[in-house]
Amino acid sequence: MQCKTHPNRLAEHFCAGCGIPLCTDCSEEVKSGQFYCFQCAMLTSVSAVGTNIKDKREKLADKKEEAKKKWTPFRYFVVVAAVFILVMWGVILFGGQQAPAGTVDFANQPRVLLFMIDSSIKRYAHYEGNQYPAKLSDMIPKYLRLQEKDLPQLQNLSYERDQALGYRLSFAKPKPGEKIVITAKGIKYES
Repeated sequence: MQCKTHPNRLAEHFCAGCGIPLCTDCSEEVKSGQFYCFQCAMLTSVSAVGTNIKDKREKLADKKEEAKKKWTPFRYFVVVAAVFILVMWGVILFGGQQAPAGTVDFANQPRVLLFMIDSSIKRYAHYEGNQYPAKLSDMIPKYLRLQEKDLPQLQNLSYERDQALGYRLSFAKPKPGEKIVITAKGIKYES
């Protein structure tokens, strides 16, 4: 059989696309053992490239869809909340201000002691089932931390449990014209 484009040459291959006889010069080996004419080789190459591009675009679109599915607004919220919590724990554990190095002189600043005792009473009530202590010394050392030298200052305060108000805390000997009474319901200033 003769080559379709060169009638004076013998055909050694047949086109895998259109089936025409081809000589060695006219045949294109696109894949191992598959020979094509020039037109069919071009069509095969172009369609293969087009198919690869289309496949790549589809894969990229699929990856984008998967990424969108993975990161929903709830997941963003969880990530932001986790970062916020970690930052807050970092500030709590490693940051913040140090406690003051000096101590308070309760003899010269009796109001500081009064309000410190009030917060200790509230803490006691919170952890002891809304019960108030019978006396102030019941809170030492678990709810009220005072140094040995400051313990006598508790005698300068008046404390009693009250059925209606929960408790009453004030100075035992208030300064003239100023009497502070702290209760579970709030603070009252009496003259």
